[in-house]
Amino acid sequence: MKFKISETLSTINAYEAGKPLNEVEREYKINRVIKLASNENPLGFSPKVYDAVKAHMIDMNRYPESSGYMLKTKLSQKFKVPLENIVLGNGSDDIIALLCHGFLNPGDEAVMPLPSFLMYEISVKTAKGNPVMVPLVDFSTNLNGIIEAISPKTRLIFITNPFNPTGSTISSREFNRFLTQVPDDVIIIMDEAYIEFVRADSVYDSLQNPLADTRIVTLRTFSKVYGLAGFRVGYGIMDSEIAEILNRIRQPFNVNTLAQAAAAAALEDEAFVEKTVTTIHHGLDYLFAEFKALGLRCLPTQSNFLMVDLKTDATRVFQEMLKFGVIVRSMKSYGFDTFLRITSGTEEENSILIDALKKVIQR
Repeated sequence: MKFKISETLSTINAYEAGKPLNEVEREYKINRVIKLASNENPLGFSPKVYDAVKAHMIDMNRYPESSGYMLKTKLSQKFKVPLENIVLGNGSDDIIALLCHGFLNPGDEAVMPLPSFLMYEISVKTAKGNPVMVPLVDFSTNLNGIIEAISPKTRLIFITNPFNPTGSTISSREFNRFLTQVPDDVIIIMDEAYIEFVRADSVYDSLQNPLADTRIVTLRTFSKVYGLAGFRVGYGIMDSEIAEILNRIRQPFNVNTLAQAAAAAALEDEAFVEKTVTTIHHGLDYLFAEFKALGLRCLPTQSNFLMVDLKTDATRVFQEMLKFGVIVRSMKSYGFDTFLRITSGTEEENSILIDALKKVIQR
């Protein structure tokens, strides 16, 4: 390349998304493919979303409402926080990037688990910051290691709870102890994309007492429990001074009209959310039992997915399962060579998955 790029960009690996359904259908000439690789909602989304999107189609010749007032108002009512403490994003990863560009100067550090969501690292590097990686301990976030990694250059800390890809969690007791050791000028980004699937009361939930600590920025998404992954909309709840910075530098129309309408409608349908959570929990219970019967170990999870140890090359198994029209996620890129990550699907999808896995591992 004749053009010079930023030195930090030369070290960035592109984010690898889950294999698309239509790609597998074309490649393997399969009419029906099930995707249990990307932690999506197997039930789709609330019927209320259809009506809301249709109603707003007539407005698509106009720019979106930049402030996101309608959606922010519903979030404000749900979590009992002022509108000025809410930031909307084109997915929560949009807000991650805004935080990095808003609060990192060249050479500043952001501490995060290793492995973790790749967009943390990418966003830090594109903001000319330095990611500081802290390896997991027993498949869980090493809070003590994160504290030890804090330096005078630390500006951000990324915490994912529940953790992706292992499904582990941080308890309220653990997190509160962690808080006492974090400097007052460090922002703690709590990525809670999977919090709605948590079963254990002991798991820390930053929005049980929102805005209690000005250092905490809560990130959540409509992509998982609400089933709006294709609409790309997430939100952050944070101190108003942090929110003001992000709103100052974000793109003026970063959340499109239909995404705003869809998310606002999704918030109104609590019955759909409850149905989704129940379906996921039943599915996970089934999968745990089936894997146990096969002699395979699953990691405990509080998310809508699990990790299973196949005690063999998981990438080979992943590729073989594609031939049966089942898409899962190999964890090799995360350093877990023998593990698959599997999203809990519908009862039918989970049954198809188990049948396919049996055929592959018994060959």
